[in-house]
Amino acid sequence: MTDIPANAAPQSSSAEPSLHRVMGPWLLLLFIVGDILGTGIYALTGQVAKQVGGVVWLPFLVAFVVALMTAFSYLELVTKYPKAAGAALYTHKAFGIHFITFIVAFAVMCSGITSASTASRAFAANMSHAMGLNLTGFGISITGLAFMAIVAAVNFRGVGESVKANVVLTCVELTGLLIIIAIGLWAIGLGQGDVSRVVQFRSIPDGGIFWPVIAATTLAFFAMVGFEDSVNMAEECKDPTRHFPKVLLAGLVITGVIYVLVSISAITLVAPEQLGEGETPLLKVVQQGAPNFPIWIFGFITMFAVANSALINMLMASRLVYGMSREHVLPPSLGKVHRTRRTPYVAIGFTTLLAFALITFVGEVPALGGTTALLLLCVFTVVNVAVLVLRRDPVDHQHFRTPTLLPILGAVFCAFLAGPWTGRDPVQYRVAGVLIGIGIVLWIVTIMVNRRTGVKRMEPDMEGLGHGGPVN
Repeated sequence: MTDIPANAAPQSSSAEPSLHRVMGPWLLLLFIVGDILGTGIYALTGQVAKQVGGVVWLPFLVAFVVALMTAFSYLELVTKYPKAAGAALYTHKAFGIHFITFIVAFAVMCSGITSASTASRAFAANMSHAMGLNLTGFGISITGLAFMAIVAAVNFRGVGESVKANVVLTCVELTGLLIIIAIGLWAIGLGQGDVSRVVQFRSIPDGGIFWPVIAATTLAFFAMVGFEDSVNMAEECKDPTRHFPKVLLAGLVITGVIYVLVSISAITLVAPEQLGEGETPLLKVVQQGAPNFPIWIFGFITMFAVANSALINMLMASRLVYGMSREHVLPPSLGKVHRTRRTPYVAIGFTTLLAFALITFVGEVPALGGTTALLLLCVFTVVNVAVLVLRRDPVDHQHFRTPTLLPILGAVFCAFLAGPWTGRDPVQYRVAGVLIGIGIVLWIVTIMVNRRTGVKRMEPDMEGLGHGGPVN
């Protein structure tokens, strides 16, 4: 690829070909469900149970409600600006401040890396159990690093994604969760397990239940991410203004119901203190509810689901770094493309090194998943505010309009869940702070280089900042 001159005039949008509208409602629904299902529910159910006890379903339900409010904001933005998909581009349209746009884009990129690192830990832990390796914490970290290196190699070689492949992967992820639900319902029908646990809160010294639920919700929110990535498919949908809102909301509701049923099945069969041990909670459910079920099959289903999440997230992160470099907001070296593979090899190396550091020095799934949720809650707060700001920017076509109260509540609740008063582990703030700090340093270096070389920043576009967000 060649550099675009700083003074090049933008091409007229009327001269650009539009994307082929190939996605009908059912295909879009599978795409959205596939983006949301994944690492969060497979890896963090036990940690949520450790926080609240038997009502493990409640934090997932609260997280669903908060995600739903933000989804309404995305629906207004994506139908209003169908070619400007992505939180950073919405932010720039609303505020027009390059630094804020950069921070939002970099936060989205970092959330993809923390999400992929979470998936690598979950992959290693499930591989250990499925193959009977009995790896310790150090062994899981080494396996996670090896897995991330393989992801980087695949990323460097080049991966062509398609919606049909996403359908297959969605079916695999969904199959694993349906197995858990079926085992739970079967056990309940036979009188096994303890259904009374689903209404039992973990006992704490002051007897309160509000703050434990809020603390658990900050983790459970990680399981709901992915819906925002679907905005990138709006331009390829048939009649997006009519279909997209209904399908996105239906996808959220379907995944919310699945998460609640999985949580109920899990806590009915496995006590919360046991479910919260280790990083493979759903494998314990299978072992307890269906001891004759080949555990290695479910282990491989889980590995496949989280491996797919890791690869897609690292693809997104490296392409977003590449795009920001081409937008002249990150050092130009990060935008280099390999001559033969035609992949952004420097950006791939940069994002992989960050993932290695997270796996090595942060390690635990709750800290990594919680950091992902923290970063995205901050981004969603900005997006909810942007919806209200952009009400003063009318467009000449019909679009979805969310009730004004919803983005207000969405911004308040997202900001609230991102705060330290929720009982969030302080390590999540340190990790997020270090990652954003790296971005600010790179921003300053880039600005200095731009001034010396006379390069001017262009207005951000889809190629640079429209690569979506992390998937689950």
